Amino acid sequence: MNLQQLKYVVAVAELGNFTRAAERCSVVQSALSHQVAKLEQELGARLFHRTSRSVALTPAGAALLPAARECLAAAERVQAEAYAATGEIRGRLAVGMIPTVAAVDVPAVLRSFHLEHPQVRIRLLTRGSDLLADQVRDGALDVAFLGLAEDVEIPHLNSRPLARDPLAALLAPDHRLAGRQRIRLEEVAAEEYVDFPAGTTGRVQADHAFRAAGLEREVAFEVTDPHIMARLVAEGLGVALLASAYAVRLPGVSVVPVVNTSHRIEHLIWSRLGPTPAADAFISRVLRP
Repeated sequence: MNLQQLKYVVAVAELGNFTRAAERCSVVQSALSHQVAKLEQELGARLFHRTSRSVALTPAGAALLPAARECLAAAERVQAEAYAATGEIRGRLAVGMIPTVAAVDVPAVLRSFHLEHPQVRIRLLTRGSDLLADQVRDGALDVAFLGLAEDVEIPHLNSRPLARDPLAALLAPDHRLAGRQRIRLEEVAAEEYVDFPAGTTGRVQADHAFRAAGLEREVAFEVTDPHIMARLVAEGLGVALLASAYAVRLPGVSVVPVVNTSHRIEHLIWSRLGPTPAADAFISRVLRP
């Protein structure tokens, strides 16, 4: 068994296709397939179910995958630490962020980081906070920017709060309350709502606000894209609650502060196992006064 074989297995597992995996790894497909088959022979177990249309992990492959990722990450960490000892930051920086980050201009920070550390390979992924936290715990991401309700904890991870932001109402420009300086949650409780899917961390923030106020509401539209959310609101199909610092960036809607609402806390998170040299440099840049 060698690291190159593990790299091939991870690529096939992530892409579900031997041809695309070979392209990612810059080898011909026959060489990649041969090495995967050689590893399967050595292990005495098939790692993939292969058909003419699909490739899927076997139970043995699913069991091997986390360990394979850990081995590859450890090997890369060794190289990165060696370079860092000479004053050069190299390796991978995998960053996750929710789409509604407002406390940090993530693209701008990534640009300045890239200019300072051009040898670091940067990867960016946008997902919901729950999935991002899981991927940081699993080592698939080095750091992530989350947005959580006030009483939500982040177990088994290092975290630093970046901002505390009240939720505000998104209203259509011709809504009866659009011109107000501020409103109470009771004034929009009877409206139909546009929100994130039930159970997601984005949805929990608004759910907490209504629960704390002793109110109920009807969510008619569930979407994952805040820009689609704003479009639905602008068309008069419902109202929404979003963190105010992000909400004011959305076009076509009126944003009105809500006086009796909850807050969203933005966090930067990273593994308790210790950041890589690249992740440590990125964290320092984000948290720099």
